[in-house]
Amino acid sequence: MAEVGWQADFRRRWAAYAASEFGSAVGYSALPIVAVLVLGVSDFQVSLLTVLAGVVSALVALPLGPWIEHHRKLPVMVAADLVRFAAVVSVPVAALAGALTYWHLCAVAVVQMAARLAFDSAGVAQLRTLVPAHDRAGANGKFETTLWTTNTVGPPVGGVLISWLGATAAMLIDAASFLVSALTLRGLRTEPAPPPRVAEHHWLREISAGWRYIFAHSGLALLFWNSMIFGGCIMALVPLLAVFVLRDLGFPAWQYGLISGVSGVAGVLGSLLAGPIRRRLGEHRLLLLGGAGRNLWLGLIPLAPASTVGLAMVAAAEFLMILFAGMFSPTFATYRMNATDDAHMSRVVMAWSITNKVVQPLCIAAAGALAAATSARTALAVLAVVLLTGVALLPWRARSAIVEA
Repeated sequence: MAEVGWQADFRRRWAAYAASEFGSAVGYSALPIVAVLVLGVSDFQVSLLTVLAGVVSALVALPLGPWIEHHRKLPVMVAADLVRFAAVVSVPVAALAGALTYWHLCAVAVVQMAARLAFDSAGVAQLRTLVPAHDRAGANGKFETTLWTTNTVGPPVGGVLISWLGATAAMLIDAASFLVSALTLRGLRTEPAPPPRVAEHHWLREISAGWRYIFAHSGLALLFWNSMIFGGCIMALVPLLAVFVLRDLGFPAWQYGLISGVSGVAGVLGSLLAGPIRRRLGEHRLLLLGGAGRNLWLGLIPLAPASTVGLAMVAAAEFLMILFAGMFSPTFATYRMNATDDAHMSRVVMAWSITNKVVQPLCIAAAGALAAATSARTALAVLAVVLLTGVALLPWRARSAIVEA
């Protein structure tokens, strides 16, 4: 494909990504809000909704990895968007008809997440074939900046919509974004043929191929465990931080919201800095800088006192963690693309995503149990120590972060 051709397709692909991410950010909290305000479910049922979305969707998506690998990726992406559109739009439709139930919400959460896993699995593989190797870092950087921008702007917009029109209005925006994404993706040119399936294959080997490929590659294996530690600790941090800041330190809600806003700005800034730093230091050093930097700052939070200094410490910790994460994520995405061949890309991404969906709820539950047995401050301190161990799980010995498959 000529350079101008792939650039035009990339812009369309980028626009589709921006549309769906903005819609998801707007509707991020809508499903649990509908569960609470419309159906009046218990706290346990709201938590169960989140757990089911992660764990059950991972089980549903598990056999999709091999199938996606050996089929064209664009039709899978379009189909996943249409499935998400149908699932999300069914909630306001059912609510309007007076037929909405808790189990309907559970089904929507599972289907939407499984479709997201399928979309991401196909999408990373499609992007790898679309963008030439020397341009992948820049492309991933643009996606990362878009992700942080939409997740900074989207939730406040969603909050306003929910306040004015109700939670189902935010879900309509979310649903419409998937439809826009699907229609945008349909305009892309035909992609290369998918890798052929080997003549003899076994379903268990096909399903486990993503994990086997990861663990056979020393750099990917290290980054896999680093990713699980970071993702588990950060997801466990979210509810604990709310308890610690609002209850233990006694800060008002607007100051807690300020911390979240600072984090979003840090993510955007980090993704924008990744390009200049990469050109100055190189891919490998940026991978190490961002990977180590995002794990160093959580320890400031449990040390924070109930004062303005404490608020500054919490905000600084959040800012620095997300700043370095914004640098690391596009660099890591490029590393994984270049270290994985076309015949395994979808299954590697699916294996990575499924493991995350299982590990993160377990980390949240473990941290919550520890906080209940001790205190939020103690649980945060333990998370900070665990997060520091992830620094060792980076490819320190590798000379280059880019391995061209």
